[in-house]
Amino acid sequence: MANGTVTMEVALKALGIGWGDEVIIPALTFAATGYAPIAAGALPIVVDVEPEAWTIDPKAVEAAITPRTKAIMPVHLYGEPADMVAIAALARKHGLKVVEDVAQAQGSKVRGRRAGALGDAGAHSFFPTKNIGAFGDGGAVTTDDDKLADRL
Repeated sequence: MANGTVTMEVALKALGIGWGDEVIIPALTFAATGYAPIAAGALPIVVDVEPEAWTIDPKAVEAAITPRTKAIMPVHLYGEPADMVAIAALARKHGLKVVEDVAQAQGSKVRGRRAGALGDAGAHSFFPTKNIGAFGDGGAVTTDDDKLADRL
């Protein structure tokens, strides 16, 4: 895809997230994490990060969930994945989708599974300063869901 922002927007749209929906995102992130839900028609709901890891705080996520919440978009930061065990449990409990922003943590793992393969979709950026860079810009979405892959 064109860039990491587009990967997040397209992943949200492919998951059926749009007008009137809410997407929970972390406060510490690049602006694209907030732009993507807006571009999909959803409202980004910003929550705090964990003080040690600086990734989205699962407790803050749970406190922010409303009937309009449709997705959580954790950002893996500085090579460290967010607490995906807790995020996945919250997603299952509340019937939410998870789109991981993997732009700064390709190759990291949680319980033997790579970041980008822990939620419904992984949004990757290949901006030249990212862990996996391209000449210019680019991005990709990863998923293990064949139907979602077709929609993407």
